[in-house]
Amino acid sequence: MGEDVRLRAVVELAQGMAAAHTPRESWRAAALGTCRALSGSFAALSVWERDMGRLRVLVNAGQRVHGEEEFPENEAYPVHQFPEITEFLHEHWAGGGEPHAWVETAEGPADAREPGYCHQRVAALRRRGRGCCVVAPVVLHGRAWGELYVARPPGAPVFERADADFATVLAAVVAAGIAQTERLEEARRLAFTDALTGLANRRAVDLRLDEAVERHLADGSVVSLVVCDVNGLKRVNDTRGHAVGDRLLERFGSVLSLCGAMLPGTLAARLGGDEFCLVAVGPTADEVVRVADELCVRASELELGDGVACGVASTGDPIGAVRSARRLFRLADAAQYRAKAARAPKPVVAGREGVDDPVVRLADAPAGAHRAGERRKFRGRGPRAAGG
Repeated sequence: MGEDVRLRAVVELAQGMAAAHTPRESWRAAALGTCRALSGSFAALSVWERDMGRLRVLVNAGQRVHGEEEFPENEAYPVHQFPEITEFLHEHWAGGGEPHAWVETAEGPADAREPGYCHQRVAALRRRGRGCCVVAPVVLHGRAWGELYVARPPGAPVFERADADFATVLAAVVAAGIAQTERLEEARRLAFTDALTGLANRRAVDLRLDEAVERHLADGSVVSLVVCDVNGLKRVNDTRGHAVGDRLLERFGSVLSLCGAMLPGTLAARLGGDEFCLVAVGPTADEVVRVADELCVRASELELGDGVACGVASTGDPIGAVRSARRLFRLADAAQYRAKAARAPKPVVAGREGVDDPVVRLADAPAGAHRAGERRKFRGRGPRAAGG
């Protein structure tokens, strides 16, 4: 392979990983790009999970055999079966060298280490009908992160030392791509995470609700929103300090997360200040109300605060057409306001008080039509300040 061809392959690999939007896309781009660059028929990217003592396969690309999934859930191998990842590489580094790729063949290693040597990879090549492979360690932040594995079929030219050297270069490109993906993922996580509680934030809720309402309009999926205010936060802040108030919010966040887990796929979030929510897509309105009941009970048992005011709005209840996330928010907000005003120990649910449901009427009232003394107007799509 000429230098120009290899340079182009490196550029294409880097571009493919840079264009990836998710870790899976990045893994696939790494495996496919390396496979093409080395004229292989199959490639895999694996990560070394030190705490589990195993190599876990992230992606299998190219010509897969029976039982090989593109993104396997449980394909992992004990690292003691592959001592080079923990021993050979570290010896190399200790001697001042760099980790280099190496070649294995179905007939044994390309560069015989000792008579009778038969590595696990050799057995795997034979078992899966492949002729040879090149293995390149992926090093990230100065530590072994995992490995790239590229194979060729029987009868194809065996990888040479030059191929192994090129695989080492490709692994460095992959490491840079993985580092970029990790930075982007961390940026996304921070952008959609509440710093105090670790729950999702308002931005994440807006995106999830928009997607959920689109799904509801497309196939009728039930979308439910539970909005709740932590009662007594202002009193705790004023009498015991904001650090204690923050602890109340963190503890309630844990309760919310626990209750949200009772509804598979539910998003638990802090909207801002003392206001939190659950977004559920799929469960029935009754299932959501039962979880909201449980949430109120558990919140009332917290040492700090005075429980929560909880409002529920679900497309599974008679609340009229829901064509936007804003309407569902207004309904849940109106229900939560009524719960707050009545100091209700249980959630108030929109649409469950007959044809002239006061919650629905309140939510649909024109702006500015609410009676004097209301705590606040309905918000648009931005967070509001903490209440009492």
